[in-house]
Amino acid sequence: MSDQHSHGAGSALGVTHDVGSALTVRAGATEIARYVYAPDFPALEARKPYIHPLRALDGALVSTYRPWDHRWHKGLQMTYSEVSGENFWGGPTFREGSYHQLDNVGRMHHTGLPGLEVTDEEALVTETLEWITAAGERWVEETRRLRFHGVDRDAGEWVLDFATSLTNVRGSDLVLGSPTTNGRPNAGYTGLFWRGPRAWTGGEIIADGGRGGEEMMGERGPWLALTGRHDGVDGAGTLLFFAGTSSAEVPITWFVRSQPFAAVNPSPSFDTEVTLPPGETLELTHRVVVIDHAPGREGLEAVAARLAPPAAT
Repeated sequence: MSDQHSHGAGSALGVTHDVGSALTVRAGATEIARYVYAPDFPALEARKPYIHPLRALDGALVSTYRPWDHRWHKGLQMTYSEVSGENFWGGPTFREGSYHQLDNVGRMHHTGLPGLEVTDEEALVTETLEWITAAGERWVEETRRLRFHGVDRDAGEWVLDFATSLTNVRGSDLVLGSPTTNGRPNAGYTGLFWRGPRAWTGGEIIADGGRGGEEMMGERGPWLALTGRHDGVDGAGTLLFFAGTSSAEVPITWFVRSQPFAAVNPSPSFDTEVTLPPGETLELTHRVVVIDHAPGREGLEAVAARLAPPAAT
């Protein structure tokens, strides 16, 4: 069953809803994102919603799905690698100095779409989910809000705002961490995570204040971008991430690399655990700008100044 919401042409946004499965977002005739909220892949990869394909306005692909090195990487997805011993990331868990495949891989179960509002200028998606452990226990109730907007053909960009509220329904504390909080240096991946195309390996990392490169791993700052060149079509693309906000006292920290693959993650628990008491809620907000070219440092600084969300200024 498909439910279509279409408005105008050119740069106008439209959404096709494959009910019970996924939402496809278009800018004019270009499919810019497919949000799969009811995935069907191996349970060991921690079933959860994801965005793939993710595309720039020129149609170039800027995400990858189930790469051979990490099958649990799927485009752009929100997940947690360490939740009181449970792994909602997928794959093995870092324990006692190495990775082990444990019987602790949970899943995020879609429970509803209470909101889907589409105009020419924006598409607003509100989703509810529950996080269920490997043993079948409900630990988290989540309300997720995705806003697709800011389509500008002349500038070659569009914007995704991602916000989530994670409420502890376990009945006892939830400790939110990462492999780094478990002892592995510079492996603080957790939260909103993007995996770039294989062709973007070795791409350029550019951050605020003249910073950039692999040295940004474990650093903090308001924004960070990664530029890569495409296979299949000519040209380059860029994803600009704003660190956004966390309601916890732990600051957002960058997990980023371009070798051996391209990935960006504004991590809310990079090297410091977040303890969420029963009934309490962790609020996270992020912004991603998808650009269909390589603006360079000066161009990115201008885009970052123009599109910074209020909380990031």
